[in-house]
Amino acid sequence: MNKKFLINVCLLLTVYCAGFVNAKQSISIKTDGGQAKKNIIMTVRGPIKPGSFGKALPHEHILVDFIGADKTGTGRYDAKEVVSIMLPYLRELKNRGFTGFVDCSPAFLARDVKVLKRLSEQTGIHILTNTGCYGANNGKYLPEYVIAESADQLAARWTAEWENGIEGTGIYPGFIKTAVNPGALNDTDKKLIQAAAMTHLKTGLTIACHTGQAQAALAVLEIIRQQGVDPSTLIIVHANGIADPNVRIKIAAAGAWVELDGVNKNSIAQNVQFIKELMLAGLLNRTLVSQDAGWYNVGDEKGGQTDNKIRPFTAIADQLIPALKQAGLTNAQIRRLIVENPAKAYTVKVKKL
Repeated sequence: MNKKFLINVCLLLTVYCAGFVNAKQSISIKTDGGQAKKNIIMTVRGPIKPGSFGKALPHEHILVDFIGADKTGTGRYDAKEVVSIMLPYLRELKNRGFTGFVDCSPAFLARDVKVLKRLSEQTGIHILTNTGCYGANNGKYLPEYVIAESADQLAARWTAEWENGIEGTGIYPGFIKTAVNPGALNDTDKKLIQAAAMTHLKTGLTIACHTGQAQAALAVLEIIRQQGVDPSTLIIVHANGIADPNVRIKIAAAGAWVELDGVNKNSIAQNVQFIKELMLAGLLNRTLVSQDAGWYNVGDEKGGQTDNKIRPFTAIADQLIPALKQAGLTNAQIRRLIVENPAKAYTVKVKKL
């Protein structure tokens, strides 16, 4: 048989097999309305097993633009500059053994999934982005369609990002990020939570809701239940802002996650106290800790780096963990906070009530 013919046949078989493998990988991501993507954590570079997430920060920011939904856009910043400035902060984190990072900047507040992917590729850190809309600050960061559309229509938008990727990038959200105003929820707040619950039931994505205040947090929890979603899929963001520790305990006892995400060098003692309160109540397994740190702030010179406004992502590694050990927490308990809980919280799985 002709040697050249054999070589061509081998090349054709190689291409065919590669295409078959790629097709199978694509199917594993997109089959069945996204339902194939379950029991994984979805990062900007694709799905990983929960056990691969490692030490993780469940609420941080790389890039934020507070100008408002009607004015924000990628034209307001240089993506290359953002990557260049934020890269050393992530490398500092990686040097401390952290490999998981949840970026909580939502759409219309400078969610830039391409920037996140570039940073993830350059550091090896597993970075998550999100779908959803952010209703706090009286709707300043909501696009007009949120007011006009129903909860079902919003859920369809967010579900489409899970099934098809975000804005044609091939990058998928790893959770749902939303936010409500403090106090009694208005109609838009309620609609956002209803839409988030509907999206969860179609996708299995975790819901992280910015509240920071007891009345709003309890109301969000109740809507989640009314929609038939198990509270274990809900993260109450900024739970450190809830004045009454009994409310944090009540929320965690209901099965939701309470996220203490204001950790910084000035709040170590306070957060140690909050963690110990939850631990003594037997609720360490419903507790998340993060820093809400960073970030490149659009509109500031060099994103705020010039004025030392960018906070490093290292307070938990350098200060909180040693303080927790001094307070009597074991290595196993700290591992639960830093490794096991974030992986469990962000694992994709539909959780019905």
